[in-house]
Amino acid sequence: MGKPLVESIELYNGVKIPKLGLGLFLMKDEAELVNAVKYAVEVGYRHFDTAKIYGNEAYLARGLKEAGIKREDVFITSKVWNYDEGYEPTKAAFQESLNLLETDYLDLYLIHWATPKYVETWKAIVELYEEGKIKAIGVSNFQIHHLEELKNQGLMQPMINQIETHPEFPQNELHEYMKENGIIHEAWGPLGQGKSELLNHPILIEIGKKYFKTPAQVIIRWHLERGEVVIPKSTHENRILENSSVFNFSLTDEEIQQIDSLETGTRYGGDPDDQERLQKTLIRPV
Repeated sequence: MGKPLVESIELYNGVKIPKLGLGLFLMKDEAELVNAVKYAVEVGYRHFDTAKIYGNEAYLARGLKEAGIKREDVFITSKVWNYDEGYEPTKAAFQESLNLLETDYLDLYLIHWATPKYVETWKAIVELYEEGKIKAIGVSNFQIHHLEELKNQGLMQPMINQIETHPEFPQNELHEYMKENGIIHEAWGPLGQGKSELLNHPILIEIGKKYFKTPAQVIIRWHLERGEVVIPKSTHENRILENSSVFNFSLTDEEIQQIDSLETGTRYGGDPDDQERLQKTLIRPV
């Protein structure tokens, strides 16, 4: 088994989250996912990010089991899906995730999106945390007004907010708000989800040449320099390895500014404030 990638960020409750994880979004093929997880463990990944809606929690459990890694040596994140939100349904969904992941606790549990029931959902997650069933708790796709609402309700603050972030959409205002409030910024879709020409950008190619790194590695390094946790997804062994080889170089302030200049304001995933879209996700399929 490979040497673990040890760099981590400490959450405000003292729990450490590895800075780099493997995102499992859209990984539907069991054999492919199991192989990706085993290889990732082999090259040092210790952080895996899944969600109820991905339908692959059981595959992750199998991959980790076949990799022969101890439960306490790995950091597992899952998320409660929109139609499971609400106080009691969240507790039931959490238990279901535990069963599928074949574990009796989660390292991190997130609200996937801020549906109209997110306050009740958060209360349930805080209770699960207080019962010791979750090491750290947070949210995903929350805007400033959602985070402020939890504050107004006098509830515990999320430790992490996992949001779409990449050089074209750096979420600067939210990033600064979270920094001020001690909420760790975790980036999903960190490479632009393959939906843009970002990886062919001359600025990234040029910076990469200096360090013998690919544009993807330069982008991941940019996230790390911003103090973010980053979870690029891939089932390809060469990419899984490539994405992990980002701890042996640093970017200069000038290079960070050059990458900052790539901002276009383009969001490739869903808008957390698009109520019409959210409403559609509240219907449980029959």
